[in-house]
Amino acid sequence: MYPYLSDLFNDLLGTDIQLPMKTFGFFLAMAFISAYVALKADLVRREKAGQFQLRSERIKVEGPMSIREVVIYAVVWGFLGFKLGLIFTDPDLFNNHIEDALFSLAGSPVGLILGLAAGGGWKYYQYKQREKVEEKYETVDAGPSHYLGTIVTIAFVAGIVGSKIAALLEPGSNFWAHPLESLVSFNGLSFYGGLLLAGFLICRYLVRRGFHLLTAMDAFAPALILAYAVGRIGCQMAGDGDWGIVNTAPMPDAIAWLPEWVWSFSYPNNVAMEGVPIPGCTGQYCQELDPPVFPTPLYETIMGLGIFGLLWGLRKKFSFAGQLTGVYLILNGLERFLIEKIRVNSNYNLLSLETTQAELIAMGLMLAGIGVLIYSTRTQRKALVN
Repeated sequence: MYPYLSDLFNDLLGTDIQLPMKTFGFFLAMAFISAYVALKADLVRREKAGQFQLRSERIKVEGPMSIREVVIYAVVWGFLGFKLGLIFTDPDLFNNHIEDALFSLAGSPVGLILGLAAGGGWKYYQYKQREKVEEKYETVDAGPSHYLGTIVTIAFVAGIVGSKIAALLEPGSNFWAHPLESLVSFNGLSFYGGLLLAGFLICRYLVRRGFHLLTAMDAFAPALILAYAVGRIGCQMAGDGDWGIVNTAPMPDAIAWLPEWVWSFSYPNNVAMEGVPIPGCTGQYCQELDPPVFPTPLYETIMGLGIFGLLWGLRKKFSFAGQLTGVYLILNGLERFLIEKIRVNSNYNLLSLETTQAELIAMGLMLAGIGVLIYSTRTQRKALVN
């Protein structure tokens, strides 16, 4: 496994470099970027096709800059300098314990001063240059793509918060034993918690701006499953604990041409630090699973990319808004419900039946998908008749 991105580079290129970026964090960022690209492309397409009623927005294109912008810029650059300065003042902390470095009072005073001077100084120079420039405004017709920066910010913050809340509610959570460590760590994230909270807040944001909700949700559907698939690559590459149950069965002949780890994998050097010690290994991540398990993140990436391809191909085929969303919810729920059968998870005891949090949410998503399909088809078909 590759706890840090540099571990992957070193393995592929035979180098010996050290970077602080964790592999899981990198693929989390790539998940947001890939979703942003897909979402923007489909929103712009739908706006050009007249599927959204555009809003008139008056935007400032020229004029004096607010001193608040200077202060915010200086604070952001000062913080960056304060933290990045640890590369020189405490490289061990920055490279090997990046979360501790970011979520603590540790930092470089010199880096803070340099950041404030560079960022704040440059912005203040711009502030003085534009001090006497006459204000000029333009009116633009804005669709959902115009607000994509805000939407992505909501998705990122609510996604992390919702994922944490859902993970902490799972049976066996160690939140109360280590509350601060659990909150600031990027380990132990539950995708569906983030999906539900972020989805609710984004829908609320779009409705308040007068956009047709089901049409917007149709644009979001392919992007969401793409983000999920890319994020699962990070789980597989880092070995974050989201693996399957023990699998010691022989590899089926039908897939014997594939590498053994596709069927059963021990996740050596996993970031969850679970398993038995690896002989001769030195460092922080020196465990592997024994016996090996199903590599379920790999399976979820494959299924997620398959669902994305299907939704992307279908997005122009449906007659009514909301139908693509219904298909997404059904396929998403079905994928997760099936993978739970071979995935390690904490169980709930519900009416004498054992089930997992993800299974409950997956069943809810499938039922919701069926409901959205029926509602969108019936109501819009009825509207056409009338």
